[in-house]
Amino acid sequence: MKRDTVVSKVRKAAEKADVSNIDFLAVQINLTDQDPGVFYVEVKDHKISVEPYDYHDRNCAISITSEDFNKLISGKLDPVAAFSSGKLKVDGDIGKAVEFSNLLKK
Repeated sequence: MKRDTVVSKVRKAAEKADVSNIDFLAVQINLTDQDPGVFYVEVKDHKISVEPYDYHDRNCAISITSEDFNKLISGKLDPVAAFSSGKLKVDGDIGKAVEFSNLLKK
């Protein structure tokens, strides 16, 4: 799955996300099977944005294949199981990565 397709899916999921209790969350996604495969999701001032760029001042970065990321946001892949099996790698605050995965599954 191409990065732009993934970004579109995440934007659609973000429209339904309840971010009313999140002050700030910045997660960079690195799709390991894409070039370019980087985008970010930011929640700031209770508004969510998804952009196809690097985010250097982030809480964490998640590295995962586009197929596994698609499974993750559709609820078919448990984030803890993905992390434990090495399908998902987190650089930074793991708690924020879990908060992010819960945000998109709602």
